[in-house]
Amino acid sequence: MKREGSVSFLVLGLSILCLSWFSDGYIPPDSYLIDCGSSANVTMEGRVFLADSQASKFLSTPQDILASASGSGSSSDVSQLYRTARIYTGTTTYSFSISQIGRHWIRLYFGPFDYSGYKMSTANFGVSATDFVLLSNFSTTSTVMKEFSLNLTSSTLTITITPSSNSIAFLNALEVVSLPDTLIQDDASILPSGKYQGIFTQALETVWRINMGGPTVSSGNDTLSRTWVPDQSFLSSSNLATNFSNIGAVNYVSGGPTQDTAPSTVYGTCTEMNSASNPNSNFNVTWEFDVDIGFQHLVRFHFCDIVSKTLNQLYFNVYIDSSAVVTDLDLSSVSFNVLAAPYYVDLVTSTSKSSKMQVSVGPYTANGAYPNAILNGLEIMKLNNSVGSLSGNVGVSPSGSSSGNNTGMIAGVVVGVLCALVLAGLLFLFCRRRRRRLASQGLSKSWIPLSINGGTSHTMGSKYSNGTTISVASNLGYRFQFGAVQEATNNFDESWVIGIGGFGKVYRGELGDGTKVAVKRGNPRSQQGLAEFRTEIEMLSQFRHRHLVSLIGYCDDKNEMILIYEYMENGTLKSHLYGSGLPSRSWKERLEICIGAARGLHYLHTGYAKAVIHRDVKSANILLDENFLAKVADFGLSKTGPEIDQTHVSTAVKGSFGYLDPEYFRRQQLTEKSDVYSFGVVLFEVLCARPVIDPTLPREKVNLAEWAMKWQQKGQLEQIIDRTLVGKIRPDSLRKFGETAEKCLADYGVDRPSMGDVLWNLEYALQLQEAVVPGDPEENSTNMIGELSPQVNNFGQEDINVSTTQFEASSMDDLSMSKVFSQLVNSEGR
Repeated sequence: MKREGSVSFLVLGLSILCLSWFSDGYIPPDSYLIDCGSSANVTMEGRVFLADSQASKFLSTPQDILASASGSGSSSDVSQLYRTARIYTGTTTYSFSISQIGRHWIRLYFGPFDYSGYKMSTANFGVSATDFVLLSNFSTTSTVMKEFSLNLTSSTLTITITPSSNSIAFLNALEVVSLPDTLIQDDASILPSGKYQGIFTQALETVWRINMGGPTVSSGNDTLSRTWVPDQSFLSSSNLATNFSNIGAVNYVSGGPTQDTAPSTVYGTCTEMNSASNPNSNFNVTWEFDVDIGFQHLVRFHFCDIVSKTLNQLYFNVYIDSSAVVTDLDLSSVSFNVLAAPYYVDLVTSTSKSSKMQVSVGPYTANGAYPNAILNGLEIMKLNNSVGSLSGNVGVSPSGSSSGNNTGMIAGVVVGVLCALVLAGLLFLFCRRRRRRLASQGLSKSWIPLSINGGTSHTMGSKYSNGTTISVASNLGYRFQFGAVQEATNNFDESWVIGIGGFGKVYRGELGDGTKVAVKRGNPRSQQGLAEFRTEIEMLSQFRHRHLVSLIGYCDDKNEMILIYEYMENGTLKSHLYGSGLPSRSWKERLEICIGAARGLHYLHTGYAKAVIHRDVKSANILLDENFLAKVADFGLSKTGPEIDQTHVSTAVKGSFGYLDPEYFRRQQLTEKSDVYSFGVVLFEVLCARPVIDPTLPREKVNLAEWAMKWQQKGQLEQIIDRTLVGKIRPDSLRKFGETAEKCLADYGVDRPSMGDVLWNLEYALQLQEAVVPGDPEENSTNMIGELSPQVNNFGQEDINVSTTQFEASSMDDLSMSKVFSQLVNSEGR
């Protein structure tokens, strides 16, 4: 059925005006706006661009040439920013002080005109910023603005403009402005499948920013001063599409996209299928865009279901170049079950082999839904290539000089490189021989004490000095030299890789004394990685517990971020549940693993002055040693809990999809109960032995937590357990386990048990599995959760091992409930 736009363009204009009046907007810590060549400040859409003379303190140039378009035949409608320009006859740099590291816009404005013998339309030049090439061999005959975003990691940004040989360069205006940290996340999917890691460290160039179904949204009506252009000229078959507008319906939900993600004038308009009241319509709406060959692109799809009257009406597929990238998308289910809640999807394409990119949306009708599909907005951003360039294969500090004029220089560079290689080879052989000689003397690994939180560390001597070997447990707080880590991992032998995560690769290794270790090597340019690196060291330097993976040391030489842990022989809990072909574990073994992990988390929550919230509890972060003892690992996202007089910590949402506490996601308020929720998902994962999110399954089964909770609430949990456990779990044990998991997954944190309560119930479920307890008066009840929490909560200060063997020592044939309670409560028995 064909819809007509429900809001006129008059109302749309008023909405845009209201946005500019009432939007809170983002206030950037750094904001440099320069009108190059201008003698006075210029105000454009509410923003003030400084006169060139006021910006001279940022500039280093061989010659001052300030140009004006006055009298040069420029039309009266040319933007004020393009009426003046600065001309550069040699290499020029702008240096800006950066008050807050993070991603920043760099916007360059070019509008060529003739001035005093200089023809800007024939200019050819390059522009670089820090480690990235933004433009090379650039020229233009028309007005254009180039927008880039870089993740700045130092206190100074240097932008270099380099004219080509026998040419000039020019610039009409320049912006350097901070961006919100949440705008570009490091969680995009990469085509054809998988997760893309490293967006934080990439330079991006905005190629297209499109407002589907609506008019141009100018920079003055966007909180981040972006311009969104209409989509009509990009449609492949405009007759297959129709526009729809309902800006007033847009509902920004806490925890979801904000006005900074995209304004309501984008989310409130869309292009949808023109199905013309035909329930048998089956076609895609397609747009085509020009892109540069040889680059990957970050494609951000903006969605907002402003067309449906009720939830779960709209289902559709999303395509890039005819490949389905999102199937059976139901905006209701991903947008907090709220109509018209904004939502976006980030995808990174493979390296482009064509100069055209097609984006499509089409219907999903397998479930009988009416054929329709929408798209509200689209952004396409180019990622820098392997040499740090957004413009061809030119490296940093591009030079436009022709090859003919640089033959001598190239020859000199080649000779210099060859000499450097020879010297490097000789130096390598010398260092290798010296390292071997030192190793034979027991001096190859030099340890430097680690200082945490600004405290003073005291050198305790080399681990290998005087032939004394210090135990692994006492090595905490020591720093490895990079050469020692190389030796331990056989120079980071790829065949020694035992895992790959968001932080980096994990290698198995062996120290000189035979101690086996796991070596996690991070990306030193990743801001997220640096934060995780510091957090991991700070957290694990404070805690020692039997059920927490021990940190042996770290290395930060040569811009490396390396963490060295005790080696866990049996890998992750996840690998023993599904996907790896390893033998299935018995129900008793699984319960013992869950109990061990619960002890570790309970210690985190209660064993220190302030609770520590793990924030990334999942089966992949529960590791198993040679005896299948469970230990919680990966504290890179951990957060110190609230103060005594507070109920939560307000923080950006981080974690793993499928395990994430929905209350934390909605409110961005973190508590220990967020870990409890994630652990509840792990419990069902252990029971069912399947991924927590599996998009290949029917809709009702995709999310494990939702699916398992439905069966638990029907009292039929046995219907979905791991088939290898069928007939091997005592009903009472299964019932107690299911009740515990259900409590963990309560919608609100206040309704969830503490980790101490969870631990008690898991231990009880194990006893119910190991022995029949006659006359249990409460066996169908959950009211025992919390009854013993005062006693349980007292064993957080040290590694208190509540071993199941204590119960096995009793006569299990005639064990009564009173005996079970007495052994659990008696602190001396622990």
